[in-house]
Amino acid sequence: MDLFRIAFVRVGLSDLVDIAAVAFIFYKLLMLMRGTRAVQMLTGLFLLFLASFAAYWLQLDALRWLISNVAPVGVIAIVVVFQPELRRALAKLGQSPLIRGFLRGMESGTLDELVQGSLKLSQRKLGGLIVLERVVGLKGYVETGKIINAAVSADLISTIFTPPSPLHDGAIIIRGSTIVAARCTLPLTQNPRYRRVLGMRHQAAVGISEESDAVVVVVSEETGLISVAHQGRLQRKLNEKALRSTLVGLLQEEKEQKAA
Repeated sequence: MDLFRIAFVRVGLSDLVDIAAVAFIFYKLLMLMRGTRAVQMLTGLFLLFLASFAAYWLQLDALRWLISNVAPVGVIAIVVVFQPELRRALAKLGQSPLIRGFLRGMESGTLDELVQGSLKLSQRKLGGLIVLERVVGLKGYVETGKIINAAVSADLISTIFTPPSPLHDGAIIIRGSTIVAARCTLPLTQNPRYRRVLGMRHQAAVGISEESDAVVVVVSEETGLISVAHQGRLQRKLNEKALRSTLVGLLQEEKEQKAA
């Protein structure tokens, strides 16, 4: 069914849907890559495209030959270079409410222990990195650490992150009401804005939140300040009330999505 015409081109409903889908995909890709190294790389690819166009238009045979031979390798290179962004995009696709399965919640008692444990670390200026697994599984990161499978408690959190404990370096990963592993290695953020100003622990907190839907509590070893990372963003300088309300808000969001 034709809806209208532009010059001699007939535009139907399927054409509008097609255009809207492509525009939506490009918009999501731009939002995903905003603030990452991918922006600079896309600029380079755009310049290469212009060079290719100029080579064909001006009939620069040598440059045309070079670009035509490099292009197939470039496709593979793009996949390799953009691997973190592609992995994050697929992870976000899996978080869509339309295809989301079950959600892992947290009991109020466990939340209290988590908050109190974070406050203990803050008061003693002990660095802490606490990852709350949600929908996207973190098995790969769990396997980089030491399996614990212990109930969440403030004392245990404090003990794990107190030097010279062999588990104090790295992150602990919590699944439901269980600390499944400690001393886990996390990816660092690729956001240049954070990489310039944050230490390794905070970069790791933002990094894992970029690649999954995890909520991360991070305590600064230098200042004792508590922050929460989620979806690649960092909320800093949280007191007990702010920390609790932030975590409750995120967990309440899970429950509402589950009910929907």
